[in-house]
Amino acid sequence: MSSRINNTLTYNRSMDNKKKFNEYDRLSLTDVVDEMLAFWEKEDVFARSIKNREGATPFVFFEGPPSANGLPGIHHVMARTIKDIFCRYKTLKGFQVRRKAGWDTHGLPVELGVEKELGITKEDIGKKISVEEYNDYCRKVVMRYTDRWNSLTRQMGYWVDMSDPYITYKSKYMESVWWLLSQIYAKGLLYKGYTIQPYSPKAGTGLSSHELNQPGCYRDVSDTTMTAQFLAVKETLPEVLKKDDAPVYFLAWTTTPWTLPSNTALAVGEKIQYVMARTFNQYTFAPQYVILAQDLVQSVFAGKFYAVESEEELASYTPESKKIPYMIVEQCDGKTLLGARYEQLMPFYLPYENPEEAFRVIPGDYVTTVDGTGIVHIAPTFGADDARVARDAGVPAMLVKDKNDNLVPLVDLQGRFIDGMGEYSGMYVKNAYYDAGKEPERSLDVQIAIRLKEENKAFSVAKHTHSYPHCWRTDKPVLYYPLDSWFIRVPDVRDRMSELNATIKWKPEATGTGRFGNWLASANDWNLSRSRYWGIPLPIWRSEDGREEMIIGSAAQLKSEIARSIEAGFMKEDPYPAFNPDDMTLSFTTDRTWREDRVNEKYVITLFAKWTNKEYTINSFNADSSNYFEISNEEIYNDANTYFELDKETGIYSVYDYNPSDWDADRHLIKYNEVDIGDVYNVLTNYYISQEGTFVTYVYNSADWDNDGKFKYDSLDFENLID
Repeated sequence: MSSRINNTLTYNRSMDNKKKFNEYDRLSLTDVVDEMLAFWEKEDVFARSIKNREGATPFVFFEGPPSANGLPGIHHVMARTIKDIFCRYKTLKGFQVRRKAGWDTHGLPVELGVEKELGITKEDIGKKISVEEYNDYCRKVVMRYTDRWNSLTRQMGYWVDMSDPYITYKSKYMESVWWLLSQIYAKGLLYKGYTIQPYSPKAGTGLSSHELNQPGCYRDVSDTTMTAQFLAVKETLPEVLKKDDAPVYFLAWTTTPWTLPSNTALAVGEKIQYVMARTFNQYTFAPQYVILAQDLVQSVFAGKFYAVESEEELASYTPESKKIPYMIVEQCDGKTLLGARYEQLMPFYLPYENPEEAFRVIPGDYVTTVDGTGIVHIAPTFGADDARVARDAGVPAMLVKDKNDNLVPLVDLQGRFIDGMGEYSGMYVKNAYYDAGKEPERSLDVQIAIRLKEENKAFSVAKHTHSYPHCWRTDKPVLYYPLDSWFIRVPDVRDRMSELNATIKWKPEATGTGRFGNWLASANDWNLSRSRYWGIPLPIWRSEDGREEMIIGSAAQLKSEIARSIEAGFMKEDPYPAFNPDDMTLSFTTDRTWREDRVNEKYVITLFAKWTNKEYTINSFNADSSNYFEISNEEIYNDANTYFELDKETGIYSVYDYNPSDWDADRHLIKYNEVDIGDVYNVLTNYYISQEGTFVTYVYNSADWDNDGKFKYDSLDFENLID
């Protein structure tokens, strides 16, 4: 390899005495990279590649934004390399390629990371910490690693405009989402629904079907399963099934015994053939009749059971027998069973609404004889199909009133049984929800199974391996849970989306026609909303009775509707009087005064600014500061090398201390996308003015410490920002 390189270099020299390209005696890729980057920066090649094509056909590129609260990895280098190839190709083809960077600042990864750092859970927000404080902290940490991302961007030669990125927590970006939602709403594709949805108790939010279909979300798990016995009310049974010599039970199999206290119905297939068998319970040895699908007799009576054909053979059974006999005695179709009633299996609560309609056999169009017993246990609060067939049959869900008179299921949003569930109150329905080392030896499913065995309500209990969905962020099992959410009617447009997907030249083809294409062709309604605090607020206002509804598509419309509300006497004042919807900033007045005070041999910069009709004072202490070269609404810097950058949208001042080498000859701060850490003393100190007038410092550096090396402040008010 090296000999070929040397031969080529020699050949190039012999071809032409004029040097057209750099020549290397030894190939050092590191040196080549450094030289190329230096050349690009010196000649401003990226900017010129755009400027020189002014007026050309545009090829617009908005980068699918990374999240700066996490460190970049090799997979980001690979993805960005592919992106860069397309942009460079289009540039070579004569297009003007503006490449806008972005930062993804919302989502579960940010919130879960913040909660871990603060040692809180979602339920603590609004109690131990205010929503405003929580969001402020999210805003701070979400850009934690921008310097690393900027450095990587430069080092890998990725051309993208990092100086003016779109940021998902900025008002302008959020307004664009509002506009899109208003367009979807206008087409009748956005609606609010109370439905059973995948829900992650550890993340505290619902999940979309797309999130559940990500690779690795479904995993094989081994759970305790049970075939439960539901005691039939004999007088409600068809005549052919009324027996006087022993109790009659409906058999229903479940992989989630924790849902049994929420059972309100049993579903059968109307055309499925069912049988009644006489046998004995394997745990209590009690004689009984059981009802199940004919096609599943062999699988249900597997193991220690054996078929007999006479009463004498049944009568020969004793509790000491190693095998348990069973005999088929009657047969009927599922339609005949409809309307039959049974006793509540675990009577902790009754449904608050229409309890008299619960605990009966109803039709289920999805009941099969593939597995189980051919009879499905229905818990409408924890299954979408269960909720649907129960609603169609007029069967209530197991919803009860809490202390605030709200109707709630028997499991709370943390995945625990509510109060009133006896010894199970407060227990997590899955051991995976407990903190490491705190889970009980026997899971809730096992404890329920033991109880039902003792009460003659369990036909069989066994371990079963099946595929179960997990949250893609917490790695914990999800629940199917009743949630109030906003949805987009995807089925109304999925045929068109599939049609458009077919026009894309996917490479490799299976990328678009395989898993993604199949998902798109059968996509369900999209659960758009999330039960979180750090995100884009849904711009939908509804009256308490739900009869009036309005969607806001822009900040200007919001200001207009606030004005209308004030005029109508509903609102007293505009909560954002200084917010300018035209440029998404707070309107600061120019009425500012400056003074210098000598305090402990340090100068005090005092800024009086009117914001939301209030006056704020900002103090910064610097040794040897006496001259100020420029003061503007957005920038303040002085001879002591302190630079204040004001984000007018959020009211946050980022304070940086630069040494003199960072200044140009005119004493104006040189503009950096990135500053060498060795030359920056105070990189990450953020000062935020809250609307209450407090002045909060979130990240402290050595200048904030006292002489004893101690710092005991969580926040500083504007009068006490001193060492």
